[in-house]
Amino acid sequence: MSQLKALIFDVDGTLADTERDGHLVAFNMAFEEAGLDWHWSVELYGDLLAVTGGKERIRYYLTDFYPTERGSEFSAPAVTDEEFTDFVAQLHAAKTRFYTQLMAEGAVPLRPGVTRFINEAREAGLRMAIATTTTPANVTALLTHTLGAESLDWFEVIAAGDIVPAKKPAADIYIYALDKMNLKADECLAFEDSYNGLMSSHGADLKTIVTVNGYTNDHDFSEATLVLSDLGEPDQAMKVLQGSCDDTYFSLASAEKI
Repeated sequence: MSQLKALIFDVDGTLADTERDGHLVAFNMAFEEAGLDWHWSVELYGDLLAVTGGKERIRYYLTDFYPTERGSEFSAPAVTDEEFTDFVAQLHAAKTRFYTQLMAEGAVPLRPGVTRFINEAREAGLRMAIATTTTPANVTALLTHTLGAESLDWFEVIAAGDIVPAKKPAADIYIYALDKMNLKADECLAFEDSYNGLMSSHGADLKTIVTVNGYTNDHDFSEATLVLSDLGEPDQAMKVLQGSCDDTYFSLASAEKI
Protein backbone atom coordinates (compact mmCIF):
# COMPACT_ATOMS: atom_id res chain seq x y z
CA MET A 1 0.00 0.00 0.00
CA SER A 2 1.42 3.39 -1.08
CA GLN A 3 1.84 6.22 1.40
CA LEU A 4 -0.73 9.00 1.13
CA LYS A 5 1.09 12.05 -0.23
CA ALA A 6 -1.60 14.38 -1.58
CA LEU A 7 -5.25 15.35 -1.49
CA ILE A 8 -7.05 16.57 -4.62
CA PHE A 9 -10.28 18.51 -4.15
CA ASP A 10 -13.17 19.29 -6.43
CA VAL A 11 -14.67 22.70 -5.63
CA ASP A 12 -18.36 23.21 -6.45
CA GLY A 13 -20.54 21.14 -4.13
CA THR A 14 -17.50 19.60 -2.45
CA LEU A 15 -15.82 22.48 -0.65
CA ALA A 16 -19.03 24.52 -0.47
CA ASP A 17 -22.64 24.42 -1.68
CA THR A 18 -21.75 26.84 -4.43
CA GLU A 19 -24.07 25.41 -7.07
CA ARG A 20 -27.38 26.33 -5.40
CA ASP A 21 -26.29 29.34 -3.36
CA GLY A 22 -23.67 30.79 -5.69
CA HIS A 23 -23.70 29.77 -9.34
CA LEU A 24 -27.47 29.52 -9.73
CA VAL A 25 -28.00 32.94 -8.16
CA ALA A 26 -25.24 34.44 -10.32
CA PHE A 27 -26.64 32.93 -13.52
CA ASN A 28 -30.04 34.51 -12.86
CA MET A 29 -28.42 37.86 -12.07
CA ALA A 30 -26.54 37.71 -15.38
CA PHE A 31 -29.71 36.84 -17.28
CA GLU A 32 -31.55 39.80 -15.76
CA GLU A 33 -28.69 42.18 -16.52
CA ALA A 34 -28.67 41.00 -20.15
CA GLY A 35 -32.42 41.63 -20.45
CA LEU A 36 -33.17 37.94 -21.04
CA ASP A 37 -36.51 36.39 -20.05
CA TRP A 38 -34.74 33.40 -18.48
CA HIS A 39 -34.95 32.35 -14.85
CA TRP A 40 -33.49 29.06 -13.69
CA SER A 41 -35.30 27.48 -10.76
CA VAL A 42 -33.57 25.29 -8.18
CA GLU A 43 -35.20 22.25 -9.79
CA LEU A 44 -34.25 23.20 -13.36
CA TYR A 45 -30.68 23.88 -12.32
CA GLY A 46 -30.53 20.38 -10.88
CA ASP A 47 -31.32 19.06 -14.37
CA LEU A 48 -28.75 21.35 -15.98
CA LEU A 49 -26.04 20.04 -13.66
CA ALA A 50 -26.00 16.90 -15.81
CA VAL A 51 -23.56 18.96 -17.91
CA THR A 52 -20.33 20.25 -16.38
CA GLY A 53 -19.01 23.74 -17.10
CA GLY A 54 -20.93 27.03 -17.05
CA LYS A 55 -20.68 27.82 -20.76
CA GLU A 56 -21.62 24.25 -21.59
CA ARG A 57 -24.61 24.52 -19.24
CA ILE A 58 -25.92 27.61 -21.07
CA ARG A 59 -25.66 25.76 -24.38
CA TYR A 60 -27.44 22.76 -22.89
CA TYR A 61 -30.28 24.96 -21.66
CA LEU A 62 -30.73 26.61 -25.05
CA THR A 63 -30.65 23.31 -26.89
CA ASP A 64 -32.71 21.05 -24.64
CA PHE A 65 -34.84 23.25 -22.37
CA TYR A 66 -35.52 26.70 -23.82
CA PRO A 67 -37.30 25.46 -26.97
CA THR A 68 -39.62 23.32 -24.81
CA GLU A 69 -40.46 26.31 -22.63
CA ARG A 70 -41.48 28.27 -25.72
CA GLY A 71 -43.65 25.52 -27.19
CA SER A 72 -43.57 23.54 -30.41
CA GLU A 73 -43.78 26.67 -32.59
CA PHE A 74 -40.55 28.11 -31.23
CA SER A 75 -37.65 28.53 -33.61
CA ALA A 76 -34.35 30.03 -32.56
CA PRO A 77 -33.07 33.12 -34.43
CA ALA A 78 -30.45 32.37 -37.04
CA VAL A 79 -26.96 33.17 -35.77
CA THR A 80 -23.52 32.02 -36.80
CA ASP A 81 -21.52 29.63 -34.63
CA GLU A 82 -19.11 32.48 -33.90
CA GLU A 83 -21.91 34.81 -32.79
CA PHE A 84 -23.37 32.15 -30.54
CA THR A 85 -19.99 31.36 -29.00
CA ASP A 86 -19.42 35.07 -28.31
CA PHE A 87 -22.88 35.43 -26.78
CA VAL A 88 -22.34 32.49 -24.43
CA ALA A 89 -18.85 33.72 -23.48
CA GLN A 90 -20.10 37.23 -22.64
CA LEU A 91 -23.03 35.91 -20.64
CA HIS A 92 -20.78 33.53 -18.73
CA ALA A 93 -18.30 36.34 -18.02
CA ALA A 94 -21.12 38.39 -16.47
CA LYS A 95 -22.17 35.40 -14.40
CA THR A 96 -18.59 35.00 -13.11
CA ARG A 97 -18.56 38.68 -12.14
CA PHE A 98 -21.77 38.25 -10.12
CA TYR A 99 -20.45 35.03 -8.58
CA THR A 100 -17.28 36.69 -7.31
CA GLN A 101 -19.42 39.50 -5.90
CA LEU A 102 -21.53 36.97 -3.98
CA MET A 103 -18.40 35.30 -2.61
CA ALA A 104 -17.06 38.67 -1.45
CA GLU A 105 -20.33 39.18 0.44
CA GLY A 106 -19.84 35.85 2.23
CA ALA A 107 -22.90 34.29 0.61
CA VAL A 108 -21.51 30.74 0.63
CA PRO A 109 -19.62 29.25 3.60
CA LEU A 110 -17.47 26.14 3.35
CA ARG A 111 -19.16 22.83 4.13
CA PRO A 112 -18.81 21.18 7.58
CA GLY A 113 -15.33 19.85 8.22
CA VAL A 114 -13.64 21.39 5.18
CA THR A 115 -11.66 24.10 6.97
CA ARG A 116 -10.66 21.74 9.77
CA PHE A 117 -9.53 19.00 7.38
CA ILE A 118 -7.56 21.33 5.10
CA ASN A 119 -5.78 22.87 8.08
CA GLU A 120 -5.01 19.40 9.44
CA ALA A 121 -3.51 18.39 6.10
CA ARG A 122 -1.40 21.56 5.99
CA GLU A 123 -0.05 21.02 9.48
CA ALA A 124 0.95 17.48 8.50
CA GLY A 125 2.74 18.72 5.39
CA LEU A 126 0.42 16.87 3.02
CA ARG A 127 0.38 18.22 -0.53
CA MET A 128 -2.92 19.54 -1.90
CA ALA A 129 -4.40 20.37 -5.29
CA ILE A 130 -7.66 21.49 -6.91
CA ALA A 131 -9.28 19.72 -9.87
CA THR A 132 -12.46 21.43 -11.04
CA THR A 133 -14.44 22.45 -14.10
CA THR A 134 -15.23 25.90 -12.70
CA THR A 135 -13.17 28.88 -13.81
CA PRO A 136 -9.97 29.91 -12.00
CA ALA A 137 -11.65 33.19 -11.01
CA ASN A 138 -14.39 31.28 -9.21
CA VAL A 139 -11.85 29.17 -7.32
CA THR A 140 -9.95 32.28 -6.30
CA ALA A 141 -13.13 34.00 -5.12
CA LEU A 142 -14.27 31.08 -2.97
CA LEU A 143 -10.89 30.37 -1.37
CA THR A 144 -10.03 34.03 -0.79
CA HIS A 145 -13.31 34.87 0.93
CA THR A 146 -13.51 31.73 3.06
CA LEU A 147 -9.93 30.70 3.91
CA GLY A 148 -8.12 33.95 3.11
CA ALA A 149 -6.01 35.12 0.17
CA GLU A 150 -3.01 33.16 1.46
CA SER A 151 -4.92 29.90 0.94
CA LEU A 152 -4.28 30.06 -2.80
CA ASP A 153 -0.67 29.12 -2.02
CA TRP A 154 -1.72 26.08 -0.02
CA PHE A 155 -2.68 24.27 -3.24
CA GLU A 156 0.30 23.16 -5.30
CA VAL A 157 -1.83 22.89 -8.44
CA ILE A 158 -5.13 24.61 -9.23
CA ALA A 159 -6.40 22.79 -12.30
CA ALA A 160 -9.53 24.65 -13.33
CA GLY A 161 -11.78 25.67 -16.22
CA ASP A 162 -10.63 25.15 -19.79
CA ILE A 163 -7.09 24.09 -18.91
CA VAL A 164 -7.86 20.65 -20.38
CA PRO A 165 -9.89 19.97 -23.55
CA ALA A 166 -12.47 17.60 -22.02
CA LYS A 167 -14.28 18.45 -18.79
CA LYS A 168 -15.67 16.03 -16.22
CA PRO A 169 -16.78 13.22 -16.45
CA ALA A 170 -13.62 12.90 -18.57
CA ALA A 171 -10.56 12.13 -16.44
CA ASP A 172 -8.42 14.84 -18.08
CA ILE A 173 -8.44 17.34 -15.21
CA TYR A 174 -7.26 14.75 -12.67
CA ILE A 175 -4.65 13.34 -15.02
CA TYR A 176 -3.39 16.90 -15.52
CA ALA A 177 -3.14 17.49 -11.76
CA LEU A 178 -1.33 14.19 -11.18
CA ASP A 179 1.11 14.97 -13.97
CA LYS A 180 1.85 18.46 -12.64
CA MET A 181 2.46 17.05 -9.14
CA ASN A 182 4.50 14.13 -10.50
CA LEU A 183 2.46 11.73 -8.40
CA LYS A 184 0.82 8.37 -8.99
CA ALA A 185 -2.90 7.87 -8.45
CA ASP A 186 -2.36 5.46 -5.54
CA GLU A 187 -0.46 8.19 -3.68
CA CYS A 188 -3.44 10.54 -3.68
CA LEU A 189 -7.02 10.77 -2.48
CA ALA A 190 -9.72 12.68 -4.37
CA PHE A 191 -12.76 14.46 -2.94
CA GLU A 192 -15.91 14.82 -5.03
CA ASP A 193 -19.65 15.38 -4.68
CA SER A 194 -21.27 14.21 -7.93
CA TYR A 195 -21.49 11.31 -10.36
CA ASN A 196 -19.67 13.25 -13.10
CA GLY A 197 -16.92 14.17 -10.66
CA LEU A 198 -16.59 10.60 -9.44
CA MET A 199 -16.38 9.30 -13.02
CA SER A 200 -13.58 11.79 -13.64
CA SER A 201 -11.52 10.85 -10.57
CA HIS A 202 -12.25 7.14 -10.98
CA GLY A 203 -11.16 7.39 -14.61
CA ALA A 204 -7.79 8.58 -13.34
CA ASP A 205 -7.66 5.56 -10.96
CA LEU A 206 -8.01 7.71 -7.86
CA LYS A 207 -9.64 6.49 -4.68
CA THR A 208 -12.44 8.95 -4.04
CA ILE A 209 -14.31 10.25 -1.01
CA VAL A 210 -17.73 11.61 -1.93
CA THR A 211 -19.63 14.11 0.21
CA VAL A 212 -23.17 14.38 -1.11
CA ASN A 213 -25.36 17.48 -1.27
CA GLY A 214 -28.97 18.27 -2.12
CA TYR A 215 -28.31 18.00 -5.84
CA THR A 216 -26.35 14.75 -5.72
CA ASN A 217 -27.68 12.59 -2.88
CA ASP A 218 -29.41 10.27 -5.38
CA HIS A 219 -26.44 9.87 -7.75
CA ASP A 220 -24.79 6.53 -8.43
CA PHE A 221 -21.67 6.41 -6.27
CA SER A 222 -20.98 2.69 -6.55
CA GLU A 223 -17.38 3.41 -7.66
CA ALA A 224 -16.62 5.60 -4.64
CA THR A 225 -14.33 4.42 -1.85
CA LEU A 226 -16.47 6.15 0.77
CA VAL A 227 -19.67 8.22 0.62
CA LEU A 228 -20.39 10.66 3.44
CA SER A 229 -22.98 13.28 4.29
CA ASP A 230 -20.08 15.72 4.83
CA LEU A 231 -16.67 15.64 6.50
CA GLY A 232 -18.17 16.28 9.92
CA GLU A 233 -16.81 18.03 12.99
CA PRO A 234 -15.88 16.79 16.49
CA ASP A 235 -19.24 18.13 17.70
CA GLN A 236 -21.17 17.40 14.48
CA ALA A 237 -20.95 13.77 13.42
CA MET A 238 -20.96 12.87 9.76
CA LYS A 239 -23.14 10.11 8.32
CA VAL A 240 -21.48 7.21 6.50
CA LEU A 241 -23.72 6.45 3.50
CA GLN A 242 -21.53 3.91 1.73
CA GLY A 243 -18.30 2.14 2.62
CA SER A 244 -16.65 1.68 5.98
CA CYS A 245 -15.45 4.34 8.40
CA ASP A 246 -15.67 4.06 12.19
CA ASP A 247 -14.79 7.70 12.84
CA THR A 248 -17.43 10.29 13.72
CA TYR A 249 -15.74 12.91 11.53
CA PHE A 250 -13.31 12.55 8.62
CA SER A 251 -9.75 13.37 9.61
CA LEU A 252 -6.28 12.83 8.22
CA ALA A 253 -6.16 9.64 10.27
CA SER A 254 -9.34 8.51 8.47
CA ALA A 255 -7.75 9.29 5.10
CA GLU A 256 -4.60 7.35 5.91
CA LYS A 257 -6.65 4.22 6.67
CA ILE A 258 -8.02 4.14 3.13
